[in-house]
Order: sequence, then structure tokens, then C-alpha cells
Amino acid sequence: MLPHSMGLLELFFGKKFPFKFVYSDEYWMVNIGKHVFPVRKYRLVYEKLIALGAKRENFLEPRPALDEDLFRVHTPRYIRRLKAGELSPAEIHMLELPYSTDLVKFAWLQAGGTILAARQALADGLCVHIGGGFHHAFADHGEGFCVVNDVAAAVEALKAEGKIERVMVVDCDLHQGNGTAGILGRKDYVFTFSIHQMDCYPADKPSSTLDVGLWAGDGDDKYLAAIREHFPRLFRRFRPDIVIYLAGSDPLEGDQLGGLTVTKDGLFARDMIVLESARGLGIPVAVVFAGGYARDIQDSVDVHINTIRAAQKVARKWPRQ
Repeated sequence: MLPHSMGLLELFFGKKFPFKFVYSDEYWMVNIGKHVFPVRKYRLVYEKLIALGAKRENFLEPRPALDEDLFRVHTPRYIRRLKAGELSPAEIHMLELPYSTDLVKFAWLQAGGTILAARQALADGLCVHIGGGFHHAFADHGEGFCVVNDVAAAVEALKAEGKIERVMVVDCDLHQGNGTAGILGRKDYVFTFSIHQMDCYPADKPSSTLDVGLWAGDGDDKYLAAIREHFPRLFRRFRPDIVIYLAGSDPLEGDQLGGLTVTKDGLFARDMIVLESARGLGIPVAVVFAGGYARDIQDSVDVHINTIRAAQKVARKWPRQ
């Protein structure tokens, strides 16, 4: 792997991006107080991309998801109570975020962003949402910083529009995608893959189509061996029309909420394996950022920028056909 600075300059400076980003400044303006969830990272990634040569026309502004988009994956009662501010203290406690109308707007906008990124990926072959990946939200409740499940909403929006027949969710966040598994687990047109740390949240892990469990301290070698064992084999076998890839930065060594101790180089290698495996087979990919809780927020930003760098390398090698 090239040194980070050299690689970034080589790939970004003065060159046109071969795909679009989805981003809104409203993502980082939601007030959740002093919290481990670093919403400011969205703005920092955007600023870094501008500094490295991205133009404003490379970014798509999302609109909030429609209620009907969320009714496909959440119960009407939950959605209505969310919007009316009628969640119980226990439900708010499960969210682990302070409830506000701005939080609801944030959740709807993030869901709209992932839906937009999935549609754009179908058109261009690849799209990166600087946000998204709220995979702990279940049909009837939210939890673990996740109010609504944008990933499931994007899957069902594309299906309802007749744009796809089969979808694969590749969840490489540190934490198991329990909400996504709960919502999509019984649908034969969706393959849910989750690679995660076993000895941490969530305690209850509903079955994905395929779960790969690792343990604290496993590090690069075991993590990447597990990724290589399954990709591109799963893509060849299932042949999805699109992949939604949760490129979590929280497997990173030193993450406050995890212990897999994967390095930045290891996470870049992970991104290359997943993205090359999919695009090499002509499968579009929508990338979402998911979690990341490094003590120094810049470490999370570095991982996300590296994911974009991997996407750029892959998009140039396999442009949309």
C-alpha cells in the first residue's frame, strides 16, 4: 500500500471522480450533545474531499425519505410515534440518542441519502454515501444510535420500483447488523452478510443469511482471511443486481466500542476485496459509511477517505458498462 499522503494525491488531485457522492451539511448539524457517535465526521470527510480536488458537482444532495419508503420496513405505529414524539423513555434509552424532532429529520434524510445512493449506483456502477448504515433499527423500534433502517429502506425502494430482483447487503461494520437481519432475514431476494465482533454489542444477534463472527484481538490476518474466504465466491453464487456495502470504520484498532484491532491498511485491503469482487463481476455497489468511534475523529475520517480511494481505484479499473 502506498503511504497515505502519496496515495491520496495520486488518486484525487486534479482528476475527475468516476462516481458521485451523496452528502448533506444537515448530517452533522443535528444536536446530540457530547456523544461517542461522531456526526462531525461527515463534514470532515466532505471537506477533505474538496481539499483533494473533488468539485461540488460531484456531490448529490439527498431529500428526506418518504414515509412510504419507511412503511415498507417499519411498522406504521413506530413511524407515527417517532414523528409525534411519543416514544417511551425505555424506547429512547434503547436508541442511546437524545430524542428530538431534529433527530427524526436527520434519520429521514439519512435514509433518503442511502436510497439515492443505491439508485445512483445502478446508473453509474458505484456511488458513495457519506453517511448511512444504520443497521440496528428494527421494524418496530430503534436501537444502538439507529432510528430507522436506511439499508433495508433502500433495498425495498429499489424492489418496489422494479429496478432490481436480488440484493446483497455486505455488512462490514464491527457490530452485527441485527436490525437488518430482523427486517430482511426471511426475504429470499435478499442475501445479508455480516462480519462482526462476537464479544460486544448487540448481545442478541438474529441470524443473517451468513454471519461471520470474530473476536477481540483477531486483527488483520484473521479479518482479511475471513473476507477472502467469502468474496468473490458469494457474489458469483447469489448474483445480486446490486450490493449495499457497509464499510464501517469501527473494526479499526483503538475504536472505543470495539476490539478487533484491524489496521488502516487492513481496512483498505478489505474495501478493495469487496469492491473489486463486485465490480469485477459487473455488480453495482452503493457504499455507506456505518459506524466508527475512534478516540481521534481523524482516524475515522482516514478510514472513510481510504474507502473512497479504494472505490476510485476500482471504478477506474471497471467503469460502468
